[in-house]
Amino acid sequence: MYWVVLIASGVLEAVWATALSASKGFRRPWPVVVFAVSMTLSVVGLAWAMRGIPVGTAYAVWVGVGAVLTVLVAVLRGEERLGVAKALLLVALIGCVAGLKVVS
Repeated sequence: MYWVVLIASGVLEAVWATALSASKGFRRPWPVVVFAVSMTLSVVGLAWAMRGIPVGTAYAVWVGVGAVLTVLVAVLRGEERLGVAKALLLVALIGCVAGLKVVS
């Protein structure tokens, strides 16, 4: 269950990062609300997952999942380009996250 919560918290990290960008410097209220709620839930989930997963592993997975999903959302929204090198690096990052699960 710790891993499920950790992955969900990583997804919420992508939500808050995207909402932060959409807030345009905290000038748009709804993205600010989404940012605050998703960030709070993300960090609470990370903290809970750390009860059963070592801090280094949990943090690396949380950041990795959040980073990959944030890039993918930006690509889908047309805000960022996905070249071959970037795609390969994102796949490698996912592989590292999966590897941490395997060795944990």
